[in-house]
Amino acid sequence: MITTAGAVSLGTSIKALSENLTEQDEKMPVLFIGHGSPMNAIENNEFSRTWSALAQDMPRPKAILCVSAHWLTRGTHVTAMEKPKTIHDFGGFPKALFDVEYPAVGNPELAKEVAANIKSTTVGLDTQEWGFDHGSWSVVRPMYPNADIPLLQMSIDYYKAPQYHYDLAKELAFLRKKGVLIIGSGNMVHNLGMATFGNLNGPGYDWAIELNETFKKKITDGDHKPLIDYRSLGKAAELAIPTPDHYYPLLYSLGLQEKDEKVNIFNDKAVAGSLTMTSVRIG
Repeated sequence: MITTAGAVSLGTSIKALSENLTEQDEKMPVLFIGHGSPMNAIENNEFSRTWSALAQDMPRPKAILCVSAHWLTRGTHVTAMEKPKTIHDFGGFPKALFDVEYPAVGNPELAKEVAANIKSTTVGLDTQEWGFDHGSWSVVRPMYPNADIPLLQMSIDYYKAPQYHYDLAKELAFLRKKGVLIIGSGNMVHNLGMATFGNLNGPGYDWAIELNETFKKKITDGDHKPLIDYRSLGKAAELAIPTPDHYYPLLYSLGLQEKDEKVNIFNDKAVAGSLTMTSVRIG
């Protein structure tokens, strides 16, 4: 079994972890990560190496909150258990991937604080159903392989419009001053039905490249309105976002961008024709 050494044990007080989350002068960056294949969690490739280097270039977070494309719910929920499970929510991959465990602890007190600070909706505290799906652990594992930072997931209410997700993200802004790294994990362009998995490194379709360039321009310009109303972007958007599950995490990241805050684009690459790994660092 592939495990991750050095995880925070349950002997480490969750209360002590929470008390460490005091307000600080420096805001944590915000990330949107194009996570792509779960194999990126165990492969030494250009994407996982960039994630690892990114972690070294940022302040070390006191906790991580991930909004993953793979936890879709009715209503908004946050994991609130002390020891979340590693979820292998995929099929057809090698046994080595199913053997991965990412044993980071949760932080129930932080989950309660998140729920208390969100006023626009009632946030459910999930104490047993979910855990870490591959949208979170496949990117966090290369970044923090020792699993020694508390990790929470927030679900995506799949029954709400894009504006809801963008606005909800703004209510998470207080976490940045507490040393919490917020990650949206999905893919800007994500059409599995048209993917050419036999040629992962082949060129992206014209519409995928077109929309990817549009996304990058509007993100770097801070022009979020058309990104919220993404269906207004035409036929390319219809092809790139047939369902919004992998797109919504981007709106959470963009909702946390403050005026004139620096934006960096990384892992800017199309794979399998109809997927992009394009990722964003804010701050």
